[in-house]
Amino acid sequence: MLFSKAIIRTLLSVGVCEAGTVIQPPIILRSVATSGPCAAKKMAVVKLNAGERSELLTPLFDKGWTMVDNRDAIYKEFLFKDFSESWGFMSRISLKAEQMNHHPEWFNVYNKVQITLATHDCGGLSTKDVKLATFIESVAK
Repeated sequence: MLFSKAIIRTLLSVGVCEAGTVIQPPIILRSVATSGPCAAKKMAVVKLNAGERSELLTPLFDKGWTMVDNRDAIYKEFLFKDFSESWGFMSRISLKAEQMNHHPEWFNVYNKVQITLATHDCGGLSTKDVKLATFIESVAK
């Protein structure tokens, strides 16, 4: 199935600032402004603090996500009926990841997809990881 740019933009909630620059939707709870024509809307990514970790990661842990040993990252393995289903799952995630400019580490063999999420810009977990993991859960159903 092919989607028009307008449909994809609607599905992924892409925004445009006054200067005409495409921006991602707000996903940062705590942030520092950056420079440029859309400085008020673009924010630097920061690591989750202890309170945010408890509040935001617990629902993901309840759905089977786990912390990665010796790393500030989360992980989950998904199993599907066949390769086509697993590839379709990855394709839906890739559209969202590209829109967010936040790309998962993943591994796929036939019906298995293993996903690790961490934000390299802040050296650990951020709200970007929570948002992408939540999206992943929504398309895994």
